Amino acid sequence: MPKPEVSASYQELSEDVERISENPTEEREGHMEVHEDSSSVILPDGELGTTTPSLRFSKTCLKNVFSVILLFIYLLLMAVAVFLVYQTISDFREKLKHPVMSVTYKEVSFYDAPGIAFYPGKAQLLSCKHHYYDHIPPLVNPGQPGDIECTTQRINYTDPFTNQTMKYALVVQGPRDVKKRELVFLQFHLNETDQDFSAIDYLLFSSFQEFVSSPEKAKFMKDCESSYSSWKFSGGFRTWVKMSLVKTKEEDGSETVEFKQETSVVNYIDQRTKPGSDQLFFVVFEWKDPFIQTVQDIITANPWNMIALLCGIFLALFKAADFAKLSVKWMIKIRRRHLKRTREMLAGGTAS
Repeated sequence: MPKPEVSASYQELSEDVERISENPTEEREGHMEVHEDSSSVILPDGELGTTTPSLRFSKTCLKNVFSVILLFIYLLLMAVAVFLVYQTISDFREKLKHPVMSVTYKEVSFYDAPGIAFYPGKAQLLSCKHHYYDHIPPLVNPGQPGDIECTTQRINYTDPFTNQTMKYALVVQGPRDVKKRELVFLQFHLNETDQDFSAIDYLLFSSFQEFVSSPEKAKFMKDCESSYSSWKFSGGFRTWVKMSLVKTKEEDGSETVEFKQETSVVNYIDQRTKPGSDQLFFVVFEWKDPFIQTVQDIITANPWNMIALLCGIFLALFKAADFAKLSVKWMIKIRRRHLKRTREMLAGGTAS
């Protein structure tokens, strides 16, 4: 008789229904766990079920391409930074080798009276006077001895180039007051000469007072002739010399002095009643302007600026290298994640 088996089955079904009615949440959670496990194989990381594998692959590819582009950009920046370091060091070395000439001007009211050394030979000094404001009065008895109102000294010394020939020099104190346009006017006379051209040599040196106070005046003049250039002025003319002073500072800290000159020559009209075969020489010395020019070489390369620039460049290099390293790690991580998803998709496809 089948009745006992039917009743037993009915009893077991009733017990199952009662168990499900008493714990409905557990049953739903179990179904959800099964669904989540199955979805984790198909859609990892909570992606939507509608996302296709081709879309996921395109996103990963874009991320990789973007990472590669960023890496190349920062490599390019690193190359530019390395070039800037090289260029900065090269410019600094070049500026050290080639200093720039700096010129400054200092205004003065009085100059240190220069020394004017004349080498008249057979010529004779007739007159020497100081005048002011560029005014020279008319000549009185030209060719005749006149007043010598200048401070003069005569010196004999051996030629510094031959050390055999004796030289005779007439040293005259030059003008000082540049504001009042002080000038020195000198007149020389030469009776006769066996030369085709008549001229008197002269040279300028920086301080007449140094010459006066020097214990060895002959050696002082030899040094001046060795260091300074000499000029000439011709007979039959009035030569007007305008001087300017240039000081040059050397690398060892020493200072040299040089005179620059601008000369103008005017013909002398001899109005003497009985002009002879003699020659008259007229020369004027005056300061051109109240500015002393100072020339020195300066190095424009500033080591502190270079150090600051190099620090900034090296900091940028380190930052770029650090970012490049992080970009490479990111690319490796994305690649590993992509491979993991591919393996999970293949495993899910095999299980289904």
